Amino acid sequence: MVIYRARVFDTPDNPFAGGRLRSAADVALVVDDGLITSRTDFDSARAAHPDAEVVDLRDGVLIPGLIDTHVHLPQVRAIGHLGRPLLDWLDQCALPEEAKLGDPAYAKAVAGEFLTGLISAGTTSAMVFGSHFAGAMDIFFAAASESGLRITSGLVTSDRNLPDALLTDVGRSTEESQALIDRWHGKGRLRYAVTPRFSFSAGPELLAAGGRLLEDNPGVWVTSHLNENVDEVAGVAQIHPEARDYLDTYDRAGLVGRRTVLAHNVHPQDRELDRMAEAGSVVAHCPTSNSALASGFFPLRRHIEAGVRVALGTDVGAGTGFNLLKEGVQSYFMQQLDPAGGVALTSAHLLHLATAAGAEALELDEVGVLSVGKRFDAVLIRPAEGQPLDVGIRHAADDEDALAKIFAMGTPGDIAGVWIEGTPL
Repeated sequence: MVIYRARVFDTPDNPFAGGRLRSAADVALVVDDGLITSRTDFDSARAAHPDAEVVDLRDGVLIPGLIDTHVHLPQVRAIGHLGRPLLDWLDQCALPEEAKLGDPAYAKAVAGEFLTGLISAGTTSAMVFGSHFAGAMDIFFAAASESGLRITSGLVTSDRNLPDALLTDVGRSTEESQALIDRWHGKGRLRYAVTPRFSFSAGPELLAAGGRLLEDNPGVWVTSHLNENVDEVAGVAQIHPEARDYLDTYDRAGLVGRRTVLAHNVHPQDRELDRMAEAGSVVAHCPTSNSALASGFFPLRRHIEAGVRVALGTDVGAGTGFNLLKEGVQSYFMQQLDPAGGVALTSAHLLHLATAAGAEALELDEVGVLSVGKRFDAVLIRPAEGQPLDVGIRHAADDEDALAKIFAMGTPGDIAGVWIEGTPL
């Protein structure tokens, strides 16, 4: 048993529904075998558990473990290619890199680099867009299992509009996906996601094969892309003339449900928003990627008003890194600048999007806030003494102001500790 004594920020009540930041300067979290069994003052915790180990973290700020709902495994080495729209960026930057994961040694090196990126950024849970190669997915799942992270991922499938090395067919994709599900879904903290790359590179038959995998494997997830770029949207309409809109290409295949996470949705139709709300599907909002690729302004207000759930994703490598704090502040910037009228986000909104909203989106009910009954997935923000973020936190007007400074200035270099179920990583 351990008593973590810390300044704690979290959002148990959704700020988009009137909730506020929960914060306190000196909280005692009693953790037994990874489970938070008490949240109280230190004297009470010590009196109740006189023999417990005490870990004093009051020189930093403790927040829940960060949750990334859209990040690409094969693109860690593709971060930072700027100046291209989506389809050019894929052709020139991302896809050549992804083709290299057919080499097991290369895939193993990338898996290690990717997991290091997540952990160093304070990410404890993630929906990971996988590789087109089944062998690379086995390598990644094995490494993810060893890391202890909560990972949902799957084999990426496409049958057109990509380099030949990245293409598959219905039979092969079904066989390889089912074998990966059998080996990895539900093993420890791993789960499987059916992952058609996007409807620009997956025809109706391949999408339908994904739907059949979903039917045959209850509990498996779905992830893909939606309405990211106007040229992509137009191309999808040509490939799927029978579909009412982009979302319908997935819906007709049985891929739209509560365990469906679709990245971007920068250019949605009203019908698509209504259908996503009805199905309970989630949008992974990836603001640095949307900015880097000039994809457009994410219409957060329309999603909220329609009742569509939203969480944050980094979208590495179109996104500019693994840092969800940066994604939070970029979301704030984009909402401020949105000519259609953005949402006025507070620092509590940003923390919620990066933690509790992600936990709800991925049905990780055991994490997302630091409350009794939750698992101790946590991140300690502790900048070096005298650095601008340290100065900002010490001179903040209040806790919401301190949290705003963490989002505005925080980097992986300011993260001093990461725990999953009480185990330091």
